[in-house]
Amino acid sequence: MTPMDRRGFVAAATGAAAAAVSLNPLTAHALDAGSEGRDSSGGGDSPTRTDNLPYDDRGDFEDADRGFVAAFTGGPITTPDGRTAWDPDAYRFLTEEGTGSGEGSGAGTPPDTVDASLWRQARLLAKQGLYKVTDRVYQVRGLDLSNMTIVEGDTGVIIIDPLISAETAAAALALYREHRGERAVTALIYTHPHIDHFGGCRGVLPDGADGIPVVAPQGFMEHAVTENIYVGTAMSRRAAYMYGAQLEIGAKAQLGCGLGLNVSLGTVGLIAPTEYVEKTGQELTLDGVLIRFQMTPGTEAQAEMNFLFPELRAVCMAENATHTMHNIVTLRGAQVRDAHAWAGYLTESIGLYAGEADVAFASHHWPTWGNDAIVELLTHQRDLYGYLHDQTVRLINKGHTGLEIAEDFRLPPQLDRVWANRGYYGSLSHNVKAVYQRYMGWFDGNPAHLWEHPPAAEARRWVECLGGQAAVRRRARAYVRRGDLRFAVTLLNHAVFNYPQDTLAKGQLAEVYTRLGRGSENAVWRNFYLTGAQELVHGITPPEGSSAGPDMFLQLPVGQLVDSIAVRVDGPRAWDTRLAIDWQLGDRYWHLRLAHGLLTWTEDTEPNDEAGLTMTMTKPQLLALLAGKGTDGITMKGDASLIKKLFALLDEPTRAFPIVTP
Repeated sequence: MTPMDRRGFVAAATGAAAAAVSLNPLTAHALDAGSEGRDSSGGGDSPTRTDNLPYDDRGDFEDADRGFVAAFTGGPITTPDGRTAWDPDAYRFLTEEGTGSGEGSGAGTPPDTVDASLWRQARLLAKQGLYKVTDRVYQVRGLDLSNMTIVEGDTGVIIIDPLISAETAAAALALYREHRGERAVTALIYTHPHIDHFGGCRGVLPDGADGIPVVAPQGFMEHAVTENIYVGTAMSRRAAYMYGAQLEIGAKAQLGCGLGLNVSLGTVGLIAPTEYVEKTGQELTLDGVLIRFQMTPGTEAQAEMNFLFPELRAVCMAENATHTMHNIVTLRGAQVRDAHAWAGYLTESIGLYAGEADVAFASHHWPTWGNDAIVELLTHQRDLYGYLHDQTVRLINKGHTGLEIAEDFRLPPQLDRVWANRGYYGSLSHNVKAVYQRYMGWFDGNPAHLWEHPPAAEARRWVECLGGQAAVRRRARAYVRRGDLRFAVTLLNHAVFNYPQDTLAKGQLAEVYTRLGRGSENAVWRNFYLTGAQELVHGITPPEGSSAGPDMFLQLPVGQLVDSIAVRVDGPRAWDTRLAIDWQLGDRYWHLRLAHGLLTWTEDTEPNDEAGLTMTMTKPQLLALLAGKGTDGITMKGDASLIKKLFALLDEPTRAFPIVTP
């Protein structure tokens, strides 16, 4: 997750775009489109409605309210420089009583700008405050994208997953202390290395570990830093779409992401773990509380773990079993996860925790109480990921492509009607494609797709074949009237990429994106569509903030710091440059070599005789150098111009690159 600045949203939709839409594009189930019918190209698709779900089932609302202690009433949570990190009142419109449509529509009838199923999920997520989960276990929900769990030990409290920002984590801990007393933090646990589960660590341990155990799964540090450093710029840009971070909060635009409400915008930190969990069955006693761990690598994160508090009869399922279908690959970008392993670990969880726990809680959403309900949740989630994997693989082996499989893929009805399996965050459509990607890669085997033109070049040819910009716009309007919004956006996207100055095409595309967004059950798809519409009308707003804060860089080994600049070398400009530099930190040398446009490194205890420059420095001095703050305090031996030559070949990432325009 990446902190983003929210920007005002002026709805691009007018006329037909603002009309009520009851579409769920995630299941892509083709229904009869009405009088216009279906043409040979597949026009007339109208995706599945979500009005056949068990809306009279109030179990989730009862569970989400259970154990309520107090709401956070302190107003906006701000950063030291006065920025708003989190506004706890921004989503009040979701819980206020009332009915009707449009902005401000309250807890009753869903507004006509939101899918009814997604509205239900958003209302559940909008419940915020301190909750008692069970004896000695509390959660603070609704103060960030994730939950912070607090377990009372013999002398203090164990914090599980301290949110994204120091400011929200500190506010959550203060809310707990207000009602449970001043208790020191005696341990910190990270369930996995996504930023919403460690970024707020300085809010609960402002002075760092300082003798306090910080526990994480094996592999935590590697994955915590690489995901946010190597391609952090591109992920931040796409995360702005995924979380709707620059949309106005309200029923017409952003109302969460299905997993939580939004991403806090405070100070991100990282305190390195002091203890690692390496295997299932491993036990630790923290502040007198016994914890038994289950390792689940390759599931929702590359390093992740569940754990049981056997004496408290409570189990933390991290992010492996939540109240939504999760992502096999996230739309912000990430390594593809292993749906088969995910299902297997949930089978293991059922064996480990059936009869051993009275409550299951997680890093998002609300807990599940009762042994039977816990087993049912884990079973339904296991069957969801297992079925998704196995049936996709079966169809791969029958020669179908990812697009073809996703188009017609259905869950068994008994799984599809389970609220926790609905696609609010992940979706069947993009998860099926992720399984295909994991096994088969980007290529579908058709030679016609082996060497296609890039988008703008292909768009020019499409528009030429269709008779020009005006003809494309006319044809798109016809597909909109037919109800085939999917092909309308394909045509209009070609028109925009062919001639981005065409404001009529951009406006039409924004309207169709708005309709698709407002009809989506999946919050992430909604945010993508609506952010795309906003950018078409108002242009690009660069994301502010970064997931790669000073704490994170400080935790990077020197070799990974070299890697972080190696991926910025402008290869063609560096083809003819050869240089060798030594970085000496303490009694270790890192030998940097640039040749053939590639920066490589090796580590040694001896200097490199071929180095034209040796730089002796501390880790903070190296970080200052990489941040462009100069070489103050660094001892330079040799040709000092070499480091300038190297840095001159580094490319600056583009934080505001276009997505919906060329």
